[in-house]
Formats: sequence, structure tokens, C-alpha cells
Amino acid sequence: MNKDLLHPAIAEKVWLAFVRGDFAEAVFTAMCTVEVAVREAGGLAQKQVGTKLMQAAFGQGGPLRDPEANAAEQDRLMHLFIGAMGSYKNPYSHRNVALEDAGEATEIVTLARHLLRIVDARRPALQERQTDEA
Repeated sequence: MNKDLLHPAIAEKVWLAFVRGDFAEAVFTAMCTVEVAVREAGGLAQKQVGTKLMQAAFGQGGPLRDPEANAAEQDRLMHLFIGAMGSYKNPYSHRNVALEDAGEATEIVTLARHLLRIVDARRPALQERQTDEA
């Protein structure tokens, strides 16, 4: 795992987990960071978590939904985030999940990096829309 390739929000903690060989912790930390970033960027309530949070953020009328994209692409992006939470964050939140494959963990962390980049890209657009509405 190359620390320089990680998103700044996850670089230190995820890289340290990798160095320790704790791939499950690296994945959980990365995906939990995605969850927090979505909540903060969308200005959503702390009580909203997991897949329901992704629906609220990227679903119809959601603050992180791209109004310029066509409806099918909007929905698919929402489902990408929902799937990532359901597949890679939630299991690690609710039970001990063995993950001993560094390659698989790297792929999941890379997905988290991509999701964080999407959230980062939505922040200025959301702020611009909010300014226009005010």
C-alpha cells in the first residue's frame, strides 16, 4: 500500500493499519471515513448512517445528487455508494470479519478513495447551489 496514493482523509490511519497487517481495520476505517464525509458534505443528521444515509445524500432531492447528470446516472451513483456501505462498511461495523488478503483490502480502500474524491467534487457544487438558492 503506497501511502501517497491514499486520499488525505484516510492516509495515515489506513496506511498504519496496513503496516500492522490489519486489513479489516484498514477497510473499516476507509469506509467509515466515506460515511462521515458524505454526512458532513451533505449537512445531514448524525443519526443517519449507512445505506440510508447514502439514499438521503444521493437520492431524489439529496444534497449530493448531481442535478446536471441524467436520472439514470444519478441513481447509479447513489447505488454505488449504497453498495459500498452495505458490502464493505456495514459488515465490519457489526461483526468480526476476517480479511487476510492485502490485494482485496487494497482494492476496497481504493474504492473508498474514489468515493471520497466524488464527495470532494460535490462540496463546491453544493455550496454554489446553496448560494444561488439564498
